[in-house]
Amino acid sequence: MTSLQNLKNKILSYNKVDDHVLDYWLSLYERIDLKKGEALISCGQMVNYFYYLDSGCIYYYKVQDGETKVLEFYTEDVFFTDLPAYVKGSSSRYFLTATENSTVFAIKKSNAEMSFDNSHQLERFGRLSMQEAFLKSYSRVERLNSRTNEERYLRLLEKRPDLFQRLPQYLIASYLGLTPVGLSKIRKRIGQRESDCV
Repeated sequence: MTSLQNLKNKILSYNKVDDHVLDYWLSLYERIDLKKGEALISCGQMVNYFYYLDSGCIYYYKVQDGETKVLEFYTEDVFFTDLPAYVKGSSSRYFLTATENSTVFAIKKSNAEMSFDNSHQLERFGRLSMQEAFLKSYSRVERLNSRTNEERYLRLLEKRPDLFQRLPQYLIASYLGLTPVGLSKIRKRIGQRESDCV
C-alpha cells in the first residue's frame, strides 16, 4: 500500500530499522480516514495515540472565550499528537480537526511503548520523533514571542506557502496571532510595497 510506504520511508528517515522489526511496527498502525471538518481529537478526550499524517491537513487548536486559537497546522508526512496530553496520559484541552479530507495512521501508546521495550531501533526512532514534535512546538512559541506580526507572516509565506492556498484566511490569522483584518492589512501593505518597487 502506498500510504504505508510513505510511513515506512518516514520512519527510516530517523534511523535504520531491520525489515522484520519494521514490518511488525507497521502492522500496529490503524488507518483513519477523516472528512473535511471531522475531529480526530476533541477537548476532553483521552489521548492514547500517536499519529502519522499521510495526506491532508489537520489543525491543532483550542477554543478560548468563544474564539478559535490555532497552535499548529499539520500537513503530509509528519508525526503528531496532542503531545502534553499524550505524555501525561490525560484528557486533551485541545482539538485536532481536518481542514480537508485526510488520511492518518495511528498507533496506540501501549503498543508503541511495548515495542520500544523490545527494540532499541524502535526506541531510538520513538525518542527522535518525539523530540522533533517537541522542538516544533517550542520553536513556534519562540517565533511568536520574538518576531513582529509582519515577520511572522513573511516567514510562514516563505516556509509554508501551500497553507495560503489550502486554508481559510481566518485560520492563518489565528495561527499568526492576528485578526483576519490585521492579516489583510499586512498583506495589503506588503503588496503595496512590492508594487512600488516595480
